[in-house]
Amino acid sequence: MAVKVRMLMAARGYNLTELAKRLDPPITPQSLGQKLKKDNLSEKDLTAIAAACDATYEGTFILNDSGKTIQ
Repeated sequence: MAVKVRMLMAARGYNLTELAKRLDPPITPQSLGQKLKKDNLSEKDLTAIAAACDATYEGTFILNDSGKTIQ
């Protein structure tokens, strides 16, 4: 997910500092950088990042054999 977050940041033109400031509540760029480096992002983190980037995060599972979506 860290790669996708970095892609989202690039799409919005945000650097780490800008994104960290936009989070609610804001966190330090160092803290956000560590989460991305370790790819240690909770669903709550991803939802907050999406909101800060005026985007929507949808975490889903899709069963390969049936195509059924589990949200």
